[in-house]
Amino acid sequence: MQSETIVVSHEDGVTTIRLNRPQVMNALSRRMRAEITDAFLAAADEARCIVLTGTGRAFCSGQDLMDAQAQGQLDVEATLRDEYEPMLKAITGAPVPVIAAVNGAAAGAGANLALACDVVIAAEGASFIQAFTRIGLIPDAGGTHWLPRQIGLARAMGATLFGETISARQAVDWGMIWEAVPDGDFAETVAARAAHLASGPTVAYRALKEALRGSFERNLSDQLALEARLQGECGATADFREGVTAFLTKRQPKFAGR
Repeated sequence: MQSETIVVSHEDGVTTIRLNRPQVMNALSRRMRAEITDAFLAAADEARCIVLTGTGRAFCSGQDLMDAQAQGQLDVEATLRDEYEPMLKAITGAPVPVIAAVNGAAAGAGANLALACDVVIAAEGASFIQAFTRIGLIPDAGGTHWLPRQIGLARAMGATLFGETISARQAVDWGMIWEAVPDGDFAETVAARAAHLASGPTVAYRALKEALRGSFERNLSDQLALEARLQGECGATADFREGVTAFLTKRQPKFAGR
């Protein structure tokens, strides 16, 4: 599929997927959802880190309601099941770390698109808003999954019932996102974070994602068994041997991602 709504670039192991509908604050159209899904699936084969960000003043303003009407797409259940679910699973299932670089407003499904990523880095001028009740809906795009786990039930209830804007700094304080950085330092910080992950132990990153993402659904015995299995896989990698050698010789490791 030729990309019309996103821009994809790849450099030094980092694939950047940039939402590119600034005229509508990068609202999610049917076409964009399909292109994001395809881009993540393709990046999984070549990237060691993926960055998802927006063009212009917004990260993503959520579902494009005008597009839904134009497409005659008013069956929200089918849309979530057939379009949003594959997109979110492509993001959460990526075998490499995924950074959401939230450059501006992230609203509705756009906020939860960011929360689906492994790490969220926001510019201090960015904001998050669960705007669903304003149009008579509940949070979707994984919002009812991520929010209680990240910020607790009380804050999740308040954030979704009132639909008030949450600043990037407040999102950090609540544990919703990893960090908020000054707007002027945003691009440099994201690039440095992505470069760090792209040069890291890729197999270990994949394993820790598997272990952490499913930990809420496992009991302690199952989690310990999973840790042992995944650690065994990591212990058989060239990166583990390199890491040990670097530690013993007091130098920085040079991980190859295998």
